[in-house]
Amino acid sequence: MHLLLKGLVRGGIPFILLVIISLWNKLQGSVDTSNAYFFNGLIVFFLGLTSVIYQIDHWSFLKQIAAHYLAMLITVFPTLLLSGSYPLNSFVDVVKVYLHFNKVGIILFFSTYFIFKLIRNFNNARAE
Repeated sequence: MHLLLKGLVRGGIPFILLVIISLWNKLQGSVDTSNAYFFNGLIVFFLGLTSVIYQIDHWSFLKQIAAHYLAMLITVFPTLLLSGSYPLNSFVDVVKVYLHFNKVGIILFFSTYFIFKLIRNFNNARAE
């Protein structure tokens, strides 16, 4: 339950901020910008919520990766499709979005993995 609460806070705070910006833009008459902020807020919410998967200590790293990918696939990928940011005139367009989703996911995964590994090594070296 503690991890769920932590995930809700991680995802909820930026989501609320982006929804406020979205509502502000909607009140200003900028519907497209409002929608973009709302859908980005949803994506950030899902990312924050599922980030705690990597804190489940009794799971292997491979299981954490698989669970996170599946969670992103059932939350972020449909959000991307519904956001209107990509043309979806055929099944090929959906496949293109899926490939883009995976490319960005791989880049973000390796970037954050190596950044956190560097931080951990730095903190370990400092502690010695």
